[in-house]
Amino acid sequence: MGSSVVRVTAIASLTPLEELDADPFLVDSRSQHAMCARWAAEHGYIVARELLVRGLRADHSVLWEGVRPGLDLFVAPSRRVLESALSSVEEFTAECARRGVRVETVGRAEPLYDAQMKARVHRRLSMPTAGYDGR
Repeated sequence: MGSSVVRVTAIASLTPLEELDADPFLVDSRSQHAMCARWAAEHGYIVARELLVRGLRADHSVLWEGVRPGLDLFVAPSRRVLESALSSVEEFTAECARRGVRVETVGRAEPLYDAQMKARVHRRLSMPTAGYDGR
C-alpha cells in the first residue's frame, strides 16, 4: 500500500442514549460509521480512523492527528451529523479548506428505525461490557 492511498476519517455523532426515541440515527454511531465505510469503499478509499465526538472544536487536535493535506479526507453521513459532532460546521469546513483537506457527506437516506431496531441500539449501548456484540 503506497502513501498515495486516500485515508478517510469517519465522523459520527456521540449522542446520549436518552435521545434514542427522538433521533435514533444520531444515537446509532455504529450505523453512522458503517455508512461512512460503505461510502469510502465505493470510492476506493480506506477508513483510517473513526471518530465519535460531540460539539468538538474545529481546531481540536483529535481531528487533525495524522491527517495529510491533499491526500486524506473527512466523511460524515450527513450535515446533520456534522452539526451534532462539531461545535461549528462552518469553522470546520473553513479549517479544512485552510489545511487543504476535503470534507464529504455521504448524502444517503438515513435508515428508518422501527421499535425492534431501536431496541437493538438500546441494548448495544446500555450493555457494552456485558459481552453483547450488538447483533
